[in-house]
Amino acid sequence: MAEAKGLSTPVKMKSELAALVGAAALPRTEITKKLWDYIKANKLQTKTVNGKAENAGKYIVCDAKLHPIFKNTKSTSKSGKLTDLTNIKVGETVDMMQMAAIVGANIA
Repeated sequence: MAEAKGLSTPVKMKSELAALVGAAALPRTEITKKLWDYIKANKLQTKTVNGKAENAGKYIVCDAKLHPIFKNTKSTSKSGKLTDLTNIKVGETVDMMQMAAIVGANIA
C-alpha cells in the first residue's frame, strides 16, 4: 500500500479538535469532513453575519463545542490575510472560507 502524502497524511490535532472529531490523528480532509458533519448535524449555518442558525448559508455559528477550536485560530495565509478568531464569542459567526485556517491552527 502506498504511503499517504499531502492532505492524505494523518496529522495530530490539539485536544479540543481531537475530542470533537473523535480521533487523535486524521488526514486534514477527514478533519474538515467531520467538522462539516458536526456543523450540519447541529444546524450551525446561517446566511447572515452573526445571524441565527438556520442550517443554510455561508456562515458558521460558533457554539459551545466549536468555541475552543475557533478561538485557537490566529494565522496568516500565503496571500497575507490574517484570520484571528481569538476573541470570538459563542453565537458569533465565521465565514466558511476560513475553515482551512481553523483546521490548520488546530494541528498539533
